[in-house]
Amino acid sequence: MKHLVCLLLFFSVSLAQADDRPNFVVIMVDDMGYAGVSCFGNPSFKTPEIDRLAAEGMRLTDFHSSGTVCSPTRAGLLTGRYQQRAGIEAVIHPHREHPEHRKGLQKTEVTFAELLQSVGYATALIGKWHQGYVHNSDDYHPQNHGFDEFIGYHSGNIDFISHVGDHNEHDWWHGREETKEEGYVTDLINQYALEFIERNQEGPFCLYIPHLAIHNPVQVRGDPVRRTEEGWNRWKPADEAERIEKYRGMTLPIDEGVGQIREKLVSLEIDRKTLVLFFSDNGAAAYDFPSGSPNLRGNKGSVYEGGHKVPFIAWWPSRIAPGSESDIPGITLDIMPTLLSLAGLEPPADRPLDGIDLSPVLLKQQRIPERPLYWASLDNGGNRSEAMRDGPWKLVVQHPQARKGSFENEQLELYRLDEDSSEKTDLAGEEPDRAVTMLNRLKTWYAETQKNATPQVGGWLKMGRQ
Repeated sequence: MKHLVCLLLFFSVSLAQADDRPNFVVIMVDDMGYAGVSCFGNPSFKTPEIDRLAAEGMRLTDFHSSGTVCSPTRAGLLTGRYQQRAGIEAVIHPHREHPEHRKGLQKTEVTFAELLQSVGYATALIGKWHQGYVHNSDDYHPQNHGFDEFIGYHSGNIDFISHVGDHNEHDWWHGREETKEEGYVTDLINQYALEFIERNQEGPFCLYIPHLAIHNPVQVRGDPVRRTEEGWNRWKPADEAERIEKYRGMTLPIDEGVGQIREKLVSLEIDRKTLVLFFSDNGAAAYDFPSGSPNLRGNKGSVYEGGHKVPFIAWWPSRIAPGSESDIPGITLDIMPTLLSLAGLEPPADRPLDGIDLSPVLLKQQRIPERPLYWASLDNGGNRSEAMRDGPWKLVVQHPQARKGSFENEQLELYRLDEDSSEKTDLAGEEPDRAVTMLNRLKTWYAETQKNATPQVGGWLKMGRQ
């Protein structure tokens, strides 16, 4: 019934036949920074299949995740709205006593999968969910959010071999059935992605592939189990050479999968009606692999550029010009409105999207109006930081020694990215009026997201840990 209501109330379908609507493959890798692939500057090894995707498609060189860690970015991607509106600002933590553990994507949210499913798209999620634990509520299950099929895991990360999650429980599922299955996770994700495409080649379909790699634990094919239900062997490479080799060994299976998907689409002769997107959920996890650009400040969890500026590639033979690129600022919130537009759908009337349709950029290389972009990060320890982008200007707000979950002790920093992409020179002292004006806009934005934010269980402030 929910899908029928969505169909009747929230959008209209174009008169085009289903055969005219494109297929979508949305590939999101985990913890890969801006230079994680060679076509974006990886100096350590080549990623030939991803590079080929870029050579035959478009690179966006100023693309960003809406969050600086896993769960928030995924909530924003799925809904096309800032994740603060869904009440998911931090990692949905694996430890049951943590204030953020019991949160999840509520059924009142509307995802791109639901809207596409409602007009006949076959939909699947193969890989990482991280939008709530089903032991807290079945409402958080991906098949309650528009995905016909789900193969993967609910938690934040799992052992690539044993499939035990960061909550110390086995976490590999086919739909609603926990499944004991052998195999290296990246290979399993690639395998099931190809099978879904084969089965749904008549289309239209939407396949969401959120990879585990290159998130920890550090494991390549043939490595031993690192995590069991009894504990986690937090193994680290012995030196930089071994570190790079593990980094390569975890990245190339993704690269192989991208190549296999491209070849499958070509062999089925549906490549010209399929849009493939490739990007990351946040910046580099520096404690694991050096996938970030040395020209960017910060890493995963940071509101500096290194925490959210990520590689982005769009591939669609005959529709996207080969070898094209754009420096238009984009954000993961833009994926949903782009998919809806290309499928001929209107966005939900009562839930305005924060993202915008990027199809004019991808298909026609057009410029689009500038808009402000916002980030609000809440880490596992309850510490907040925010940022706002307005043209070349970027405001960063830190809260040193603030109470957990609070916005106390504002410390402003201001950077001009077109002259200082590394965010080295703080101009807040030279441009105090600009900094304060941007701060007020940032506060207004955050307050607006909270007016009708989806209620959640738990949270730092609700737990009395202000």
